[in-house]
Amino acid sequence: MKRIDFQTNPSRYRHWRIEIDGAVARLIMDVDEAGGLFDGYELKLNSYDLGVDIELADAVQRLRFEHPGVKAVAIQSGKDRVFCAGANIRMLAGATHSHKVNFCKFTNETRNAIEDATANSQQSYMAAIKGSCAGGGYELALAADHIILTDDGSSSVALPELPLLAVLPGTGGLTRVTDKRMVRRDRADVFCTVEEGIKGARAQEWRLVDEAVPNAKFHEIVSERLTEIAARSNRPDDAEGVTLTPLDRSLSDDAVIYSTLEVAIDRAGRVATVTIKGPEAEPAADMAAVHAEGAEFWPLRLARELDDAILHLRANEAEIGIIAFKSHGDSGLVMAYENLLLDNAEHWLANEILLYWKRVLKRVDVTSRSLVALIEPGSCFTGVLAELAFAADRSYMLEGTIEGDNRPPAALTLSRGNFGPYTMPNGLSRLQTRFLGEPQAVETARAKIGEPLEATDADALGLVTFVFDDIDWEDEVRIFLEERANFSPDGLTGMEANLRFAGPETMETRIFGRLTAWQNWIFQRPNAVGEQGALRRYGTGQRSEFDHQRV
Repeated sequence: MKRIDFQTNPSRYRHWRIEIDGAVARLIMDVDEAGGLFDGYELKLNSYDLGVDIELADAVQRLRFEHPGVKAVAIQSGKDRVFCAGANIRMLAGATHSHKVNFCKFTNETRNAIEDATANSQQSYMAAIKGSCAGGGYELALAADHIILTDDGSSSVALPELPLLAVLPGTGGLTRVTDKRMVRRDRADVFCTVEEGIKGARAQEWRLVDEAVPNAKFHEIVSERLTEIAARSNRPDDAEGVTLTPLDRSLSDDAVIYSTLEVAIDRAGRVATVTIKGPEAEPAADMAAVHAEGAEFWPLRLARELDDAILHLRANEAEIGIIAFKSHGDSGLVMAYENLLLDNAEHWLANEILLYWKRVLKRVDVTSRSLVALIEPGSCFTGVLAELAFAADRSYMLEGTIEGDNRPPAALTLSRGNFGPYTMPNGLSRLQTRFLGEPQAVETARAKIGEPLEATDADALGLVTFVFDDIDWEDEVRIFLEERANFSPDGLTGMEANLRFAGPETMETRIFGRLTAWQNWIFQRPNAVGEQGALRRYGTGQRSEFDHQRV
């Protein structure tokens, strides 16, 4: 399989257009049928593959950073009589299992980013539907805060995966229908088993859409609603955006090198070591100077590069089972950069950078790799970077120094950021999740904000898993990595997904939890993907043959 690149920009889009008119933007989906990421299928009827969604994710990100004056966004189709037919079925039928699951995970994260923009950036999304809106197309609409459907006798919304393909919606459709739109269970049951979907007034009555409007007034009402939505937003009217310039990145067979981090790949050991480089200079004096730095501002540059590195490992390095996080640099500088953002959290750009870090860390949380943090002399696991240690399944910290190494002893430093801004999908901070059974430990840790905590103190506070001295360090880390690499990857994926999200369930944890369970089971069952299964026989005129045993 060719390497998948998650970097793009509007000049390279083949499937989307961004049209901006003052406070309103329109995201126009006009999929190029011949523009599939791989050979062997055509993207007919605005169906999509990962390439289409990579562009969408990029557009959503650019609207937040490059267009701060945009307050309302409409997702619309550029084709007649179809909004979106959903994920391309030929692509799904021919894709490897791992690609299908990673595709679904990425589309979920993109739709979560749309909801995050609405909830936390006051850049609200609306879906304006004309024509057929089915499967993943309706899941895209569900990410919007407001859905308008034209009542023209043919336009409809549908989740037809079960009757047509013997699978389930892979991008949160069932969960959002019940948990977000609060559709009655019996009506949801009907909706998800009707191939042709639901139209007009019934779709509105069942809360599948917010408005079903006469076709003659569709464009007028869409414009009115966008104006109303924009009027409720407090995004700045006259702020200049920050251009998300291309990443500084070089790739080789065994490494990916960025300006702020390096990924070293040990294929024999199935380990990718991600080493983060702390900032080398003091932060800007104020947000005006940060804005002048733009995409070169260290926290934004690092967030973009780490995001790309995680996506690269997910999509292109399927046999790498472990991601080991390391860091080196000046902890005081890391703290200074984060404090600048936290002190100016009301500024639109500071807010967007903090929210982006929240999304990147969530991407780490739901990545199906074993995660370990290795905290060594000279490291800078401080504030937002300490979140990587708390996101890890285990953390190892070296006590003291290494003979012949003049770097200072390993230390972990907490900041205000570790106590709220970067919440996990479960709605809790990583420290709250870590200490779910002993909440007083969170307050004990809070009292240590700003203090460099060496190994003994970090261990006493419960912030690391194991502490070893210079004599035992290399052996203990090696034993852990070798042991982990020899466990069943399927068992590890299941175990890690269960253990990472202690505490309350949210719509987000349910979406990802169900994705792990459903897609890793249903997408491998012969009723779906076997030679006589529904996904393989769709469109051939042959009926699917099911094994009717309930499991």
